[in-house]
Amino acid sequence: MRGEIQQHEGIKMALRVAGSSLAQVARELDVLTTTVASVCRGSKRSRRIEARIAEILSTTPDLLWPDRYESEPTRILSRVASGVG
Repeated sequence: MRGEIQQHEGIKMALRVAGSSLAQVARELDVLTTTVASVCRGSKRSRRIEARIAEILSTTPDLLWPDRYESEPTRILSRVASGVG
């Protein structure tokens, strides 16, 4: 949990340095600020929000949240191999 908090605060700080904020991202995407904060913290997922934050920070979502993306190819491959999806 502590690592998630540090990661969340780091992203917020990086957004401020880039001239943005979680609230600004929420306004741009027409979603609640709490939704953006939840995605940033890791308690919710939204590829659209993750992608916008990454774009502002000139990076990719998988670099900002590696734990969310590291097992995705494995999950996709296992679903294909089992005939699901």
